[in-house]
Amino acid sequence: MLFARQDAWRPERAGLPRLRVLLGRDWERYLELTHPQVRGRFAASRVLLKFAAAAALRVPPESVEIGYGLTGRPFLRGYDGVRVSLSHTDGLLLVGLAADGAIGVDAEPAERVLYGPGLGRHLCTPYELERVEALPLVERNPAVLRLWTLKEAYSKALGLGLRFRFTDFGFAPDQAAPRTVLRPDGTPAPVGSWAFRTWSLGSRHTVAVAAEDAGFGRTRDTAAGTALDPGIVDAVVTAVGERERADERETAAADGW
Repeated sequence: MLFARQDAWRPERAGLPRLRVLLGRDWERYLELTHPQVRGRFAASRVLLKFAAAAALRVPPESVEIGYGLTGRPFLRGYDGVRVSLSHTDGLLLVGLAADGAIGVDAEPAERVLYGPGLGRHLCTPYELERVEALPLVERNPAVLRLWTLKEAYSKALGLGLRFRFTDFGFAPDQAAPRTVLRPDGTPAPVGSWAFRTWSLGSRHTVAVAAEDAGFGRTRDTAAGTALDPGIVDAVVTAVGERERADERETAAADGW
């Protein structure tokens, strides 16, 4: 994981030609954004992700291409062994990269008020609500904020976003408790091997990460080509070559050669 302040990360200052190269396919999407602040945040988050991925993969940042799934989840084209996640809020940019499973990150302003009526309808499970209400009043909003960022991070890692109802799964609100996914009644849920953690970045932000251990060890070779069977590749190349030669023979026969 890494973070940056948007004020200190302004890729448009490098000039539009350089920014266009760095954004690649995102350039057209960047131009469609009309609000200056939104455009700046979009460019900064994508360029930061590309530089982070380039450092991890040891490639030039302009060669890193970001794609998007059906839910808008970003991925790195051609690097199937690396998972990524993005979050931005209140001038903070947050990037997560993982080579051993899915990852999701989220950030929220520390002063955001989430504790209040309706928690059980929109955010908390019955178990979480009971535990939050048992905390001293001053600790309740920070606890709910930690729950929110953890749930956001986990749903991002799964690629579900807000389609995964936050009242259907939960965590222990106590910061000292082990982080694991819980059912609405507070019993552990069998979700596989995951790690969850929250941090405070100074006094301004709360951040969270959900990282999966897929059980295959950390990916060492991150190139897309490693996902292809060499025999299949050879067969495809041979078939294409034979088809091209057949086309050439047909063309020569039609021309009377």
